[in-house]
Amino acid sequence: MTQAVSQILNRSAEQRVSSSNGYGMLVVEVAAIAAGVYGATWLQTAPAIGGGIIAAAVAVAAFVLIGFYMIQPNQAVAITLFGAYKGTDRASGLRWVLPWMMRKKMSVRANNVISDKIKVNDLRGNPIEMAAQVVWRVTDTAQALFDVDDYKAFVNVQIEAAVRTIGSRYPYDDFEHQEVTLRGNHEQIGGELRDELIARLEVAGITVDECGFTHLAYAPEIAGAMLRRQQAQAVVAARQTLVEGAVGMVEMALAQLSAKDVVELDDERRASMVSNLMVVLCGDRDAQPVVNTGTLYQ
Repeated sequence: MTQAVSQILNRSAEQRVSSSNGYGMLVVEVAAIAAGVYGATWLQTAPAIGGGIIAAAVAVAAFVLIGFYMIQPNQAVAITLFGAYKGTDRASGLRWVLPWMMRKKMSVRANNVISDKIKVNDLRGNPIEMAAQVVWRVTDTAQALFDVDDYKAFVNVQIEAAVRTIGSRYPYDDFEHQEVTLRGNHEQIGGELRDELIARLEVAGITVDECGFTHLAYAPEIAGAMLRRQQAQAVVAARQTLVEGAVGMVEMALAQLSAKDVVELDDERRASMVSNLMVVLCGDRDAQPVVNTGTLYQ
């Protein structure tokens, strides 16, 4: 039998416990107290009878009182008997079990955790900082209590491990926009992080309702260099778009000049006009007009 199979066989599973409605036992408690009061009235005339009634009433009242416990909405109580798990009670309100059964109360409400910032190397080896926000809740109280030592600490450790795994699986950014990146594909990466966490937390009976990154940035030691790289890429992309537009405008101008016979341009004049138009269209400053009193050939 493999280790994985043995772990599955040894895994705890939540089951419902047989508990009583506490309000019914509360009636018994009140009756026991009333019996004790009644026994006190016999102490003067028949001390033996009155003392016996009082002793029995106190024993019953103490027995019933120890078995009471209360469950609020979205809470659960795990019941054990001499160390053996007997089941979980999720019925809210006043409940009662036999006094020798131990009770462990726990919350099954949604918990929101924001992890600390951790440094991770992305797919290309660049150091980045990441932090995640995770909404989780307990779905199996038996697994949460008996299969891990401290399920809340277990969640925090697994969140950090999952963030590191996802962070190293993809590059932070792709300037050519051809890859899935941490910065550009938030929904996809968030979905993979949730799947990774669900798989890791299954052993503790915990599920993840939603998660996402609250912090994602280059590490400080390379942030400046990466910012300059992004600026350079943006400048190159802008220049490329500008040049493509300028070439189209020059082509259109030359075509319309030739079609309307505005001026006849030989190869040299055409080259000069193309040069001037490109300078005007692509230059960072406004063009300075120059009056040419001669010709290109003088």
